[in-house]
Amino acid sequence: MSDVSQASKQSSPNAGGEGFDVAKLLLEGRAFFALIVIIVVFSILSPYYLSVANFLTMASHVAIFGILAIGMLLVILNGGIDLSVGSTLGLAGVVAGFLMQGVTLTWLGVVLYPPVWVVAVLACMLGAAVGLINGVLIARFKVPAFVATLGVMYMARGLALLMTSGLTYNNLGGKPELGNTGFDALGFNRLFGVPTGVVVLAVIALIGSIVLNRTAFGRWLYASGGNERAAELSGVPVKTVQISVYVLSGICAAIAGLILSSQLTSAGPTAGTTYELTAIAAVVIGGAALTGGRGNIRGTLLGAFVIGFLSDGLVIIGISSYWQTVFTGAVIVLAVLLNAVQYRRRSKLPASTGGQPTSQKRGEGRTGQSCPREDCQLTGSNTA
Repeated sequence: MSDVSQASKQSSPNAGGEGFDVAKLLLEGRAFFALIVIIVVFSILSPYYLSVANFLTMASHVAIFGILAIGMLLVILNGGIDLSVGSTLGLAGVVAGFLMQGVTLTWLGVVLYPPVWVVAVLACMLGAAVGLINGVLIARFKVPAFVATLGVMYMARGLALLMTSGLTYNNLGGKPELGNTGFDALGFNRLFGVPTGVVVLAVIALIGSIVLNRTAFGRWLYASGGNERAAELSGVPVKTVQISVYVLSGICAAIAGLILSSQLTSAGPTAGTTYELTAIAAVVIGGAALTGGRGNIRGTLLGAFVIGFLSDGLVIIGISSYWQTVFTGAVIVLAVLLNAVQYRRRSKLPASTGGQPTSQKRGEGRTGQSCPREDCQLTGSNTA
């Protein structure tokens, strides 16, 4: 009877005196609590911060970072990185501006003014093409993600500069007689009082959440990011998944470029500079692991709002732009440190059977790398 009672104590979830862990709650919900603190602090420092109008304005700025961050999350979940999203954003905006100015067909002697929906589709196709180049270089030719996307980043930015000779396309509103009006709708129109960019962000986030949580592609993505070798042995099309996430990241960057150009009513070749770093920061602040296999849409959105609300709050209270960079960098460093603490803490939690570390349970693949709970169902047949 003593052996039975001892076994029941070991199998109990609260065995060993484990109760409500406040530190764990604060650690895993750090992005949410940080956002609350930012809102409270800046509301005290400025009477203009805590208002619906200001929140909607800040949300429209966050929408651009949020869309970029969702695409970046998919890449990071796969264990990669995409440094080209900022340049893709700028190139997509420049192409949209070029098309809005009219395309001259010299051999026919005509100038075509494509409608706005055609401009948007072509810009998204361009983003997909840039992402495809990244994916093929990384998945097929085994070029390291950092190097491949760094090279594509410079290529995309160079093409934008060549197309414009360093100048900016202005007056993108179009003309009714040409049938190309409506480009400013993404930046200025509202749906039930909510800026269109925020609505687009919400739709992309909803689709991304469904894909990650309810589809085979989402399970493949988590599995390949958590343990690529085990996922491949389990029949996951690892290379196809890898290429797909870069294509989706390029499309997200193009959509963000369209929204930014619409908000500015202009398209310049330097738009989106350093935005790739902001997107990575949002993903990290949201709790995703840079090693892949861990992260979600909810956390990434919170990370984007933390960065956006912090930056806009510093502007409202009159802090120098140089200090804004310092504060943003400090937040990123702190987020990386907390991520390291979180995942180190999780790996050291004792298992309920035998007292072995979590990383040595059925979630450990042949390479010794742990995978999330949902991934272990897929790769369990190949785990130690």
